[in-house]
Amino acid sequence: MAVLTPRENPVPRKPDSATMTSMARPFGFTYTQLGDGTVTISHRGRAAGTLRGTRAEKFLAEVGSGDAQLVMARWTGAYKFGNERLAKNHPRNR
Repeated sequence: MAVLTPRENPVPRKPDSATMTSMARPFGFTYTQLGDGTVTISHRGRAAGTLRGTRAEKFLAEVGSGDAQLVMARWTGAYKFGNERLAKNHPRNR
């Protein structure tokens, strides 16, 4: 059995984009449009936000043209970038 010295150890390679895992997609969001134009966004059965007027119209246009779950997550503020834990502990943010 060959023993590798530190000089012979292979250099760790960065994973390519095909092997990297991405963040989990948001799920569990639903919305209801009421007769007066109000839109209620729910997450797992609990109210997460209410939109009225022009904001509701913009939301409905965006939901119709993109990924509805991602749009609802962004509009309710539940959209996470994955680095909050690290950023919270950074000396600049203390």
